[in-house]
Amino acid sequence: MFKILALLTLLASATVQAQTPLLNDLPLKYLEQANPESRHQPLVIFLHGYGSNEQDLFGIKDELPAQYNFLSVQAPVRLDEESYQWFRKKGEGAYNGETDDLKTSAKVLLDFIGQAAKKYQTEPDKVFLVGFSQGAIMSYELALRHPEAVGGIAALSGRILPVLKSELKPDEKRQKLAIFIGHGTADKRLPYKDGTDADSLLQRLSLKPEFHGYEGLGHNINEAEVADLNAWLQRLNP
Repeated sequence: MFKILALLTLLASATVQAQTPLLNDLPLKYLEQANPESRHQPLVIFLHGYGSNEQDLFGIKDELPAQYNFLSVQAPVRLDEESYQWFRKKGEGAYNGETDDLKTSAKVLLDFIGQAAKKYQTEPDKVFLVGFSQGAIMSYELALRHPEAVGGIAALSGRILPVLKSELKPDEKRQKLAIFIGHGTADKRLPYKDGTDADSLLQRLSLKPEFHGYEGLGHNINEAEVADLNAWLQRLNP
């Protein structure tokens, strides 16, 4: 079982990390693994969780389709050195967020996605967000409000915030979204019910999420989830 903060250590060496520069030519800083010849290939964008950074999740790319292009984004709100967040926590407990933070981060992320799609010559319907925890929350926020911007999302150990739930209504534009939901049954940070509730809500909106529950898994990602994620991404680009 991988802890999310250990994924890069387990899946990529420190040497590879050092050789991957942090780029800043787009609205958010990011790491890149891209093939200049891979035009029209899917673009996978990783969104890290609360208190982490762009290096977290980036190692997963080595277990995903090699022909795809991969970016790993640094969230815009700094917590500490090498520690960032997408929005501030409101009170104790679950990540309920604050509207101003959500709006600001969602806007800059939307701009990032649009510019990245142009840079890597990828159509919007071939852009896929892969977010963990707070990054999964942002994936829901972006895709469900702006379904034209992406082809789909993978929400790992996340939830749909109440502020978004209350505003969602059936919309044909969303029905094209491919959605992968992965959640551990032993998650104490964002309970398993957050994942199943998101699945149920999306189904009521006429979406068809692919839900995966992982028995005994806490607020982490394990090998089985990465394998399921890989299979899902492969099916999106046969």
